[in-house]
Amino acid sequence: MNLQIKIFHCLLASSIYLSSFCSQGQHINRDSWQILPFTKQDAVNPILKPSLQQAFFCPIQGKTVAWENKNVLNPTALVKNGQVHLLYRAQDSLGTSRIGLATSEDGIHFKKMPQPILYPAQDEFKKYEWPGGIEDPRIVQTEDGHYLITYTSYDGKTARLCSAISSDLLHWKKLGPMLKEPKYVDLWSKSGAIVVKQSGTSLIATKINSYYWLYFGDTDLFMAQSKDLIHWTVLEDAENQQRISVLHPRKGYFDSRLVEPGPYALLRKSGILLLYNSSNAANFNDSKFPKFTYSAAQALFHLEKPYQLIQRSQQPFIWPNKEYEQVGEVNEVCFVEGLVPFRSQWFLYYGTADSKIAVAISPQK
Repeated sequence: MNLQIKIFHCLLASSIYLSSFCSQGQHINRDSWQILPFTKQDAVNPILKPSLQQAFFCPIQGKTVAWENKNVLNPTALVKNGQVHLLYRAQDSLGTSRIGLATSEDGIHFKKMPQPILYPAQDEFKKYEWPGGIEDPRIVQTEDGHYLITYTSYDGKTARLCSAISSDLLHWKKLGPMLKEPKYVDLWSKSGAIVVKQSGTSLIATKINSYYWLYFGDTDLFMAQSKDLIHWTVLEDAENQQRISVLHPRKGYFDSRLVEPGPYALLRKSGILLLYNSSNAANFNDSKFPKFTYSAAQALFHLEKPYQLIQRSQQPFIWPNKEYEQVGEVNEVCFVEGLVPFRSQWFLYYGTADSKIAVAISPQK
């Protein structure tokens, strides 16, 4: 009898696991703290593709370049004046990245601006941004109505987490590296997700215990805090003065190779919700996915202790299972960076195979 009960429980667990994979490839997790389920909009995806027609005079090269003729990927998003504004990374034929802007009335069909809004220039930040460019933006609104972007600058050797601020999304003041301390300014860093609160369709950077908080990193996740959104201090272990890891890869899981923040981190009743990207290792991984597959999951942190992990997804909620996600500049990639509350739903914008952009939608609860 005991053996039969054990077999029954094993079969039941397997049944639940298998039923969680719906026909569209989404993982249905019943944990109420997560935003689920997301449905890929296959009828329209990918919603943004590279263009040969987008031309721009590069102030560093001194000539006109097709600034998004290679790839468009990894977008951030916000809602302004009833429209979704998509700020996306675009690559030219040399691999230099710039940030473009596209707008949409319905969150699906976008009109691109002809020129990038944030790009390497002949300025004091060129040494950080050239020739690799400006990558992977994440945007939040400030309490005084401005817009703050975190992005990765890449000089061809080292990635640095940087930021810029704007009042209109068109004109940006670069603030330079966010981690300015001597021990960190030249240390590889990227992917900054600031803790925000939701106010209608706005996502506003908010303080917890007198500080703004930032999750960052693309191996483990680390944290920094700030009084003003400009000067940031990395959280360290007092004993060894090393960065504190608040989320790490797990052997045997889909996130066995690395973890990396998705969009902002969202204050909710249950805690601080962070959607995060991950990669499957070459071994000691989740055998359901090819090695190096990029998928996304969710993690919940303590409301008053943002560094304290409470819960974490056991399976990804989105992963590559469509051709536009599986084949491209980098195969097998779903990389989430844009999430907005729009028309009573959550619109999730993500890069596919590092070459195009897609959208998935979840009910707002």
